[in-house]
Amino acid sequence: MTSIPSASLSDTVSPGVAITTSHKTCLSLDMRAAPYDLRERGYEPVRIRTAEGKAEYAAAHRGFSARGQALRARPVEAIDRATPGETAPRS
Repeated sequence: MTSIPSASLSDTVSPGVAITTSHKTCLSLDMRAAPYDLRERGYEPVRIRTAEGKAEYAAAHRGFSARGQALRARPVEAIDRATPGETAPRS
């Protein structure tokens, strides 16, 4: 049985690390884009009904996607290193 070092996977499966941080950041952005005034709670609005607001929102989501892709790639790379000559399934 092949083992994969836990350090290779810790960012992708450890609760309270990167996943939770990314989720909170994404949720915060969605709250800021909501049609409610949440400035009293520390959320400056993203005005998605304007061209600038849409661009800000879209750029932030592209960043979330890129970080997510990098996190998802890490376990696949760890499996590939642990099983030379075989390849992990790609989606």
